[in-house]
Amino acid sequence: MENHKIRTNNIHLHYIEYPAKDKPKLVLMHGITANAHAFDGLVAKGLNKHFHLYSPDLRGRGQSDKPAFGYSMEEHALDILGLLDHLHIEKAFLCGHSFGGLLSVYIASKYPERVAGLVLLDAAHELNPNAATMLIPTFSRLGVLYPTFDVYIRMMKKSPQNTFWEEAMESYYRADVHIAPNGITQTNSNIANITAMAVGLTSMPWESIFETIHQPALLLHALGIYTCNEPLLPLKQAKKAVKLMDDCEYQEVEGNHQTMLYGNGAQQIVDALVKFYIRIKDRIPETVLASN
Repeated sequence: MENHKIRTNNIHLHYIEYPAKDKPKLVLMHGITANAHAFDGLVAKGLNKHFHLYSPDLRGRGQSDKPAFGYSMEEHALDILGLLDHLHIEKAFLCGHSFGGLLSVYIASKYPERVAGLVLLDAAHELNPNAATMLIPTFSRLGVLYPTFDVYIRMMKKSPQNTFWEEAMESYYRADVHIAPNGITQTNSNIANITAMAVGLTSMPWESIFETIHQPALLLHALGIYTCNEPLLPLKQAKKAVKLMDDCEYQEVEGNHQTMLYGNGAQQIVDALVKFYIRIKDRIPETVLASN
């Protein structure tokens, strides 16, 4: 694993690289309050053995810059296009979870010449009608001062969406926070920036945007209970999202919106990504097919 920082779209963008010689390049994009370590569970299941991975901290999260303004999908997209230019990837293979999945769709729609294929992890044109309430446990950690990291981790283990726990989850939550010299622990992301992103999302015509997706796509869906005794992405909305796109496959994986990235769900995602890539690789440029 290697850490890098580049200048793109007037910010410093941090990304993690998992080099894999002679393996295809895959760009991973995390959820709305998450960070680049959101995919540690997939790496633990061997994703980095099949792909040369790049996982950025999207603006406002992790170790990337956190400007006071500029959290539209377009600004996020320009950040990623700058990353692709830096990596000399003319046409990318993208995989995004939740918000990162919608960002993948936005880039594929607005800049179709830059996307060869995309994998959506629990991302669709609309979520559960009760999503705002269901996401309260996730959003409530933002901006809170915890006396120590251990206290923070204990709280995350008790969070209702974390129906089980494994080591890769702790590395994700460790990357989620800043720990002061006196032990005080606080999330890197702040509620104001995350709220701006959420408001921007709701103003987008997502159904129309999904209809413009002509690249091969795969939607991996977790129907496990998230919170409020419901999945965050119901089956009806997921199946409609698949139909909105020209060439999209559907597969259910174990877990809920959060835990799908770990355990059995993570293994199923890795296997599905490999199978999907084999199907579409003839349409992917040489700059993506293998890393030197």
